[in-house]
Amino acid sequence: MTRVLLALSLVMLPTLASAQGLPAITMQQGAAGGTTYSLSLQIVALMTLLTVLPSLLLGMTAFTRIIIVLSILRQALGTQQTPPNQVLIALALFLTFFVMQPTLTRMHEEAIGPYLDGQMAPDVAIRTSSEILRGFLVENTRQNDLLMFQQLAGDETYSGPDAVPFAVLLPAFMTSELKTAFQIGFLLFLPFLVIDMVVASILMALGMMMLSPMIVSLPIKLLLFVLVDGWALTVGSLAATYGLGG
Repeated sequence: MTRVLLALSLVMLPTLASAQGLPAITMQQGAAGGTTYSLSLQIVALMTLLTVLPSLLLGMTAFTRIIIVLSILRQALGTQQTPPNQVLIALALFLTFFVMQPTLTRMHEEAIGPYLDGQMAPDVAIRTSSEILRGFLVENTRQNDLLMFQQLAGDETYSGPDAVPFAVLLPAFMTSELKTAFQIGFLLFLPFLVIDMVVASILMALGMMMLSPMIVSLPIKLLLFVLVDGWALTVGSLAATYGLGG
């Protein structure tokens, strides 16, 4: 968790550094052209990030896709509040950390670690970590969504992934994640929908109109889901959509 906080702190530090009217904040130009921030500025940045960290986690990681798919899966099973929301969120968080581990490791090795050791200037660390995170976002963003927000912003065609601004990349990434999550959820919903239809047809043919099809289909769906090791398949498939697991 600390690594995630430090990584996102470096990405958002330029915005926070532009604040004016805080006498405790000082920025000094180094002899080599780098900028040194006072300890007070670093504390302000970290404290501010504590309030916006949930939004950053939702908008700049794999959390959105994972939690939506898990929620649709629970609805398809028809178990209502089982697993509870706390369990789904915990599973989504841990799976998000697993998916983001390669990106966070690179950010720590190439930016955060050298900065904490005093071997890299803050502005260089910010730029390096931002480029690493930008690579993950661009790789998992649909070109159509990126093109749409590029046109809405009135920008010309970008020369490469490094030229895409975060103001365009973040909404494009979120839109792409939502589309992908609902596509995966639709595929997960289909087999359970077929079971519901088959059970309803059988009960209607037997004349058992007073018996709810949901009562009969629920144990069948649970049994099928357990037999095929559904949780492992779902979690593994979600990780594989980000290029992991094979």
